[in-house]
Amino acid sequence: MMLETFTTMPDSLPPDSVGLVTPQTAHFNTPLELACGRRLEQYSLVYETYGELNADASNAILICHALTGHHHAAGYHAMSDRKPGWWDDYIGPGKPIDTSRFFVIALNNIGGCHGSTGPTSINPETGEQWGPDFPLVTVPDWVESQKRLAESLGITRFAAVVGGSLGGMQALQWVMDHPDRVGHVAIIACTPKLSAQNIAFNEVARQAIRSDPEFHDGWYSRVDAVPKRGLKLARMVGHITYLSEHSMGTKFGRDLRQDRLNFGYDVDFQVESYLRHQGDTFSTAFDANTYLLMTKALDYFDPAATAGDDLSAAMAPISCPVLVVSFTTDWRFAPSRSRELVNAMIHAGKSVSYANIDSPHGHDAFLLPGERYETVLGNFLTRAYDHACGAPATQKPSTKETSHA
Repeated sequence: MMLETFTTMPDSLPPDSVGLVTPQTAHFNTPLELACGRRLEQYSLVYETYGELNADASNAILICHALTGHHHAAGYHAMSDRKPGWWDDYIGPGKPIDTSRFFVIALNNIGGCHGSTGPTSINPETGEQWGPDFPLVTVPDWVESQKRLAESLGITRFAAVVGGSLGGMQALQWVMDHPDRVGHVAIIACTPKLSAQNIAFNEVARQAIRSDPEFHDGWYSRVDAVPKRGLKLARMVGHITYLSEHSMGTKFGRDLRQDRLNFGYDVDFQVESYLRHQGDTFSTAFDANTYLLMTKALDYFDPAATAGDDLSAAMAPISCPVLVVSFTTDWRFAPSRSRELVNAMIHAGKSVSYANIDSPHGHDAFLLPGERYETVLGNFLTRAYDHACGAPATQKPSTKETSHA
């Protein structure tokens, strides 16, 4: 869920904002071998950076985005923007992810629809959009592409990797695949694998999209169509799982949109109107093929599967301090799933801290302001900075657009 902070842009930027930012693009010509057995011969990653990289490149933090996230995590692209980046409450000077100390990278993953190579990109072999021919990608595939991006920026080790939800899965994958490249890791509102119920929710969303007459087996771009109805239904289903019963009840209750029942199938209740609005907005802002492959990446994530279904054994490579955060009313990725992960790390002898934050906001709580949440994350990242950098270092400018062979 992306949250609106302003209905209109203020006359001046808040003092704790990263300010106006410009997306950058990195091009890679070295083939990327994918878990599905296919490979991308070349690809591009769109990303944003906030703060300055210090002289020894030791103060970098990677932000991993969730299901429908992207590279615009903080700040504004223009003074006319109605809202800042999706995690602006947490990224900026003096905020938990403090850009007066850290150099922060946020990217749009491969398979996304916000500029990085994905289903809406042109397939160089056919000259048309990849569409449904774009290969399925996995969390380990994303981590490999992120590692290459870091290397292109001169970063061989992150002070911290941070992610919520699907982003937390990427953060966890980082410290399993590349333990020598991460100083601290924060895994927020996450799970070590999806439950059958979560896979079921994703399948309902996929079927809503695939059964839309405008889907055309994924080739909707060929006929200038958009499966808006399917995307709308998928978003409505997903959105329900992001909110808690308490937050929906407090915000909407059984309030009517008008002062009487319609005795029909149009909108009667405010919550119906809200969900339809969320679905309508999403259906014009996100790509259907991208949504399908992102949900499959969620379904496939299961690090224990490669360790004999022993989650503790899967945690063996981790060598850095870990922070795991859950939220009391999150029923999509419940606190019990975070405790499962924490217990596996403890059993594996890892250094792990755990906070279960009291919040009424359900799964979406990881995106929202919360005093204890901010304190826990901020303190952990302060330790990450002290460990990686010690005394403040001199600044080194970052590169705007890069191309890599």
